[in-house]
Amino acid sequence: MVDPFRPMETGVVHDDVEPSGKEQKRQLGAHPDGEPVRPLPGGDIPATHVAKTITITALCGYTTVLLLNVLWEKPGVDRLLLCVGTVTALFAVQLLHSSPKTRRWPMPWKALTLTVQAVLTFAPFLWFGITWGSMGGIFSASILLMLPAPLSWILFALVAVVIGGYAFALHLPVVAELYTPLTTLLTGLVLYGLTRLTDLVHEVHSARRELARMAVAQERLRFSRDVHDLLGYSLSAITLKCELIHRLVVANPSRALEEVTSVLDVSRQALADARLVARSYREMSLADEAESAATVLAAADIRAALDIRCGRLHPAVDTALATTLREGVTNILRHSKAQSCTITALREGDTVRLALVNDGVVDKDRFPGPGGSGLDNLRTRLDTVGGCLTSGVHADGRFHLVAEAPVRPAGTAQRDNG
Repeated sequence: MVDPFRPMETGVVHDDVEPSGKEQKRQLGAHPDGEPVRPLPGGDIPATHVAKTITITALCGYTTVLLLNVLWEKPGVDRLLLCVGTVTALFAVQLLHSSPKTRRWPMPWKALTLTVQAVLTFAPFLWFGITWGSMGGIFSASILLMLPAPLSWILFALVAVVIGGYAFALHLPVVAELYTPLTTLLTGLVLYGLTRLTDLVHEVHSARRELARMAVAQERLRFSRDVHDLLGYSLSAITLKCELIHRLVVANPSRALEEVTSVLDVSRQALADARLVARSYREMSLADEAESAATVLAAADIRAALDIRCGRLHPAVDTALATTLREGVTNILRHSKAQSCTITALREGDTVRLALVNDGVVDKDRFPGPGGSGLDNLRTRLDTVGGCLTSGVHADGRFHLVAEAPVRPAGTAQRDNG
C-alpha cells in the first residue's frame, strides 16, 4: 500500500501637475485612470488564485494516491473503471463543498450533498476494502466545512472511529489499525485548513477592495470639501471686489486701481488654494485669515472688529479654525445683509473659542434650519480635532457662529499621554 504522506520516488511629469492622486490609487491597487493594475510577479495580488490552486492540488494529490493504492492491488478493468468514476465524482463533490457559496446553502441541501458523498465514500469499501480508507479523510473535511460546530467535530471524529473500527475488524496489523484512522484525521484537517485559508485570503482581498473604495470616496469628499471651503471664499472676494471696482472706476479711479491690486492678491491666493487642494496639504493660519477677512468685509462696507488672542496653535487646530472663519465670512458675504461683524478668538484654558457675530439676519423671527454643506464640512473638520460647532440666532437678534476646539488635537493628546 502506498503511504499518502510519503513522497513517491521519481526523477516625465510637468511641475504644476500634482501626481498625489494617481500615486494614492497606485498604492490602493488601482490604475490612475480607473483600470486595475496588473499584479507583479511574486506579488500578493493573485494570492486568492494561489490559495485555491494549492487546495485543488492537495485534493488531486490525495485522489492520485488512492488510485495508486488501487493500482497496487492490480485490479481488473471493471474495478479500475469503477474506481476512476467514483474518485471523479468524489472530487467534484468535494470541490462543490469547498465553494463558499455552497456552504451558505440551506441545511437540507447540505445534508443532501453530504449524503451523496457519504455513499460514494463508504460503498466502495465493498469492492476495494481498506485500500479505499483514505477517502474517509476527504469526507470528514466536508463535514467540518458544511456543518456547524460542535456537531461537525463530533461527526468528524466518528468517521475516523468507524474507519479505524473497520481496520480492526479486518484483523490488520496494529500499525495499520493505528495508521488508518490517523490518516483520516490528518487528511480531513489538512483539506479543511487549506479551504478555510482560501476563504480567509478571499476575505482579506475583499476587505482590501472595500478599503480602496472607501479611500477613493473619502478622497473625493475631501476634494469637494476643500474646493467649497478654500476656493469659495476667494471667489466670493474676487466677485465682491470686482463689483466695487466697477462702481469706482469712474468716480474714484485711484481707489479702483488699489482694488485691482487687491483683486490680484486674492486671485493669487485662490491659485495657491487650488494647489493646496490638489496636494491635500491645507495648513492655514487663523491670524492671517482674520486679517484677510477684515479686508474683505471692509470692501463690502461691513464694519469688522477683530480680537484674536489665542496664541500659537497646533497646525491642525489652526487650520480647522481658519477654515471655519473663512466659511463664516463667505456665508456673511453671500447670505446676509450684515452691516457689522465681530470676530473673536480667545483661549480659555485648554480650549480655543472662535466666534463670528453679525447683524445680517434677514428674518429675525426665523431660526435657520439644518446647516448646508459648508457648515456640515466645518463640523466634520472640527470633529477631527476634537472640537464642535454651533450656529444660530441668539436673543440679541444677531447670528452667532461659534467653534470650540482643544489647543491640541484629541488624537495628539492621547499619543502624548501614552
